[in-house]
Amino acid sequence: MTVPRIFRIAAVVTGLLGAAACSSRPPAPDWALKAQSASERAVKAYLQGDTRVAEAEWRKAFAQVSATGQPSQMARLALLQCAAQVAALEFTDCPHYQRYAAGAQPVEQAYARYLQVQHTAQDVALLPKAQQDMARQVLAGQAGQSAPAAEAALSQLTAAGVAVRAGHLELAGVQQAVQLASAQGWRRSVMAWLLLEQRLHQAAGNAAGVQAAELRLQVLQNAEVASNKK
Repeated sequence: MTVPRIFRIAAVVTGLLGAAACSSRPPAPDWALKAQSASERAVKAYLQGDTRVAEAEWRKAFAQVSATGQPSQMARLALLQCAAQVAALEFTDCPHYQRYAAGAQPVEQAYARYLQVQHTAQDVALLPKAQQDMARQVLAGQAGQSAPAAEAALSQLTAAGVAVRAGHLELAGVQQAVQLASAQGWRRSVMAWLLLEQRLHQAAGNAAGVQAAELRLQVLQNAEVASNKK
């Protein structure tokens, strides 16, 4: 039996899996609800810098999805994990996704190429709406901005991360990403974006900007040390 497409892992934060199922559809199966809950906790813990919790929650999520025997569903979950990494400027070839890439649907394949800045013009229409403008900008070689402010924080940061990976995000966009991650309290992501902002200030010879970024990084590092002592 085909696994229902109602499985919408963290759609509210990525836009990858579409809108939540409407009330007229059958209720989501138990495995989908448990996987979504675990994946949402995993994304939050990862972006906050709690690696231990993030890894544990990802294991729970993948265990639930693996019970379906559907590689496409595993690929979707792996892409959510990869999108969170891009939002924290951790660029990889999405190795977890690669395990299931052969069974991925065209939508997942297009999104995987986009996260690695290998997408084509034909891929754009298959991407979440929150990422389509950025995908076009990258293809055009333009200096990108993040996704529209109306989009969820992870969607915006993922788009900004793709622009950085493509080499097309200017200082203003980086500062926007810093503030967005900061407002969410996502320590790992804030630190990554602040370090990039600091490098851009250094390259521009902006000593005041470097100092301001350094002060914010010290606050984050002190909080991290205090958290580890608990």
